[in-house]
Amino acid sequence: MMKVLITGGKGQLAKAFRRLFERKGIEHKAVSREELDISRLEAVLSMVRAYQPAVILNCAAYNLVDKAEEDFARAFAVNTLGPYNLALAAKEVGAFLIHFSTDYVFDGEKGDLYTETDSPAPVNKYGLSKWLGELAMAEVGGDYLIFRVSWLFGEGKQNFLSKVWHWAQNSETLHISYDEFSSPTHTETAARISWRAYEEGLKGLYHLASRGYCSRLEWAKFFLELKKCRRKIVPVSGASFGLPAKRPFFSALDSSKLEKALGIEMPLWWEEVKKFAEKTA
Repeated sequence: MMKVLITGGKGQLAKAFRRLFERKGIEHKAVSREELDISRLEAVLSMVRAYQPAVILNCAAYNLVDKAEEDFARAFAVNTLGPYNLALAAKEVGAFLIHFSTDYVFDGEKGDLYTETDSPAPVNKYGLSKWLGELAMAEVGGDYLIFRVSWLFGEGKQNFLSKVWHWAQNSETLHISYDEFSSPTHTETAARISWRAYEEGLKGLYHLASRGYCSRLEWAKFFLELKKCRRKIVPVSGASFGLPAKRPFFSALDSSKLEKALGIEMPLWWEEVKKFAEKTA
């Protein structure tokens, strides 16, 4: 029977995979950061050798974009050394490795959707650590899939919509940036489509994001309207927050390569947000 090892087991993407595998009846083991620090090669090798998975799903990531500016060592350990270590372990036992990267590997200056052939040029250390992780995996080789995703949201508190909802419960006025654009993507979609790609034998690098794009301002307003939550929303420049890490202005991803390979059409971002709003209390 196929066995799947999921790292970052407490995160929103890992939870989406766990629900998917439970529906499909696929044996899986989800391990948290406390149970497995993927930056430690010996720990990774020990677990992979013991569990002997057919597939390793790397949902572990250091996603604290601003903190990565001051603690690049930790971001590098998780986002670069982690995928490298998992690739080494996967290659040793003959497992397939699925890893998730980010739209933040790009600088946002293209002015159009980014494809897999565009050259990464991260503007912050988080994006740099994720890009280096991609390169490290490719260096090891073996059988793998890398999916660049953007603005993931799902079950959990570490995503933009959850933060917007929290802010809305505690303030009558919200300040949201109008000058950051990308493609909100539901974790359920990311899990379902990436697993289908594995089942159909795809390998290599793909972009996986909802169709269409929006600003954070448009995203927040649409979500709160769906929730019938009236708040005063003040449009502001992202730079006005004075955050340590620079963000790419426009980092929306083109998923046409993946759509063509699977013969599908990715869902529209607003359809995804509608479904999410209906399910969340």
